[in-house]
Amino acid sequence: MRGAAYTSLFLLLLSACGQESAPPLPDDSAAAPTVASEAAAFSAKRLGENIKTLSSDEFEGRQPASAGETKTINFLRDKFIDIGLKPGNGDSFFQPVPLIEITADPNITLAVATPKGQLELTFGADMMVWTKRVTDSVALENSELVFVGYGIVAPEYHWNDYQDLDVKGKTVVILVNDPGFATQDATLFNGNAMTYYGRWTYKYEEAARQGATGAIIVHEDAAAGYPWTVVSGSWSGPQFDLVATDKNVARAAVEGWVTMGAAKQLFTAAGLDYEEAKAQALNKKFKAMPMGLTASVAIENTTRESTSNNVIAVLPGTTRPQETIFYTAHWDHLGKKDGEGDQIFNGAVDNASGTAALLELAQAFKDLPTPPQRSIVFLAVTAEESGLLGSKFYAENPVYPLATTVAAINMDAMNVLGKTRDITVIGFGSSELENYLEAGASKQNRVLKPEPNPEKGYFYRSDHFNFSKRGVPVLYAEGGTNYVDHDESWGLEQQKDYTANRYHKPGDEYDESWDLSGMIEDIALYFEIGHQLANETRFPNWLEGNEFRQIRDISRDASRAVAH
Repeated sequence: MRGAAYTSLFLLLLSACGQESAPPLPDDSAAAPTVASEAAAFSAKRLGENIKTLSSDEFEGRQPASAGETKTINFLRDKFIDIGLKPGNGDSFFQPVPLIEITADPNITLAVATPKGQLELTFGADMMVWTKRVTDSVALENSELVFVGYGIVAPEYHWNDYQDLDVKGKTVVILVNDPGFATQDATLFNGNAMTYYGRWTYKYEEAARQGATGAIIVHEDAAAGYPWTVVSGSWSGPQFDLVATDKNVARAAVEGWVTMGAAKQLFTAAGLDYEEAKAQALNKKFKAMPMGLTASVAIENTTRESTSNNVIAVLPGTTRPQETIFYTAHWDHLGKKDGEGDQIFNGAVDNASGTAALLELAQAFKDLPTPPQRSIVFLAVTAEESGLLGSKFYAENPVYPLATTVAAINMDAMNVLGKTRDITVIGFGSSELENYLEAGASKQNRVLKPEPNPEKGYFYRSDHFNFSKRGVPVLYAEGGTNYVDHDESWGLEQQKDYTANRYHKPGDEYDESWDLSGMIEDIALYFEIGHQLANETRFPNWLEGNEFRQIRDISRDASRAVAH
């Protein structure tokens, strides 16, 4: 989808900051919590072994369409077979996902002509640029730079950074995140919590809709939610996208990032003060600023069409097999890079942990003495790290009708540091699934809490989001931050340390000292929710006021009409 309909689909999920409990279900539909998880046998030893295998050097960082993928998907298939599950896609455990792989020659310089001479930005150190267009080469030639603030067109907020602006043939320079985060004003966008307008994916999409030839985002650690090394590591080497009939010519020819230091150089060369320009961009009456600079860059590509795979296994329901509960996790990571030292991005936490949890849940459901009434589907998706591509492909090509998909529970980067007194809900206050989570958590003497860093936009950064866009209620929760054996500040410090030193880096490796007891509690909780959903007849929904509720209502109404 494009244009206003596309934009309106991605209004912010309310984070309901400060709310400590989920709204109750209607009295006539609430179901008593099950006690299934108390009887399930979850094995920390088995869990650790599977994480260790998936994140081993032998699996080469699990890059899509690589030898590492072949080892990964065969490992998962064989595990599902051993557990006793059935193929989830007809007679196959695999759903082929056609990808285009584009690898840019890293010998790239972004040359900016300024009134005082040429400024050259180097690939990796100062900027990262690429093209999603399927072509051998692409170039900007003296493309005029225009600062467009946050690059947002949001009618519901009466905000349009492109008002009365023609950017055809030009390169837009864009701030990351959105004005709510920058001001911490709860009345502006959604305050500290990032909206979809703050995500880099939206900013490139909007720039293309406006006709820009280039789109460059200014990176700031706090506003982006991660350091520059994540940008340089994630956008180097092969880049994947789904195969598009137009070969992505609708996208801007060049997309990219610049460091804040490089951005300040550009603004100074333009006779502008970076901080003053940022401040002006916080006003809805902001007018885009031509910078009086032009950019030139040539990108040479190697392109390759390839096929990756989602892995799907199913435990068929006994009485309502057409109704499904999904557990999802992405199996992929960043592969291996060229360079000195350790260049294998093992992705142990992100996301060998979630993938191993998928197997643990499959075993627990298979071991039930009474199989569930609804079908349980285990979906390990590819290319999450490339833009949620595997889950996007599944949502656009569902094996099981989305209208009768009861819910999806997503697992990404799980807790490996021990038990917590709380559990973090990403996108807190979104759907009735939180009531199921709260009921199960209370039996573990745990409480639900909103995410501590809503400004980082995690709701838009994992595979449940593609189910959301199609109306399926989702739950994306993570182990909390208040650890039983530590003071409350310790958990937040561990999160910061992981983001700074291991997230999307070779250092995300399996550690024998991990305490998986908290992860086991989380898995038991997700099992409890799925078991309850699988043995009742109701379809939980998004909460009133959530932008995805109307999509869900329409799909459910259509499904009921067909059934009758």
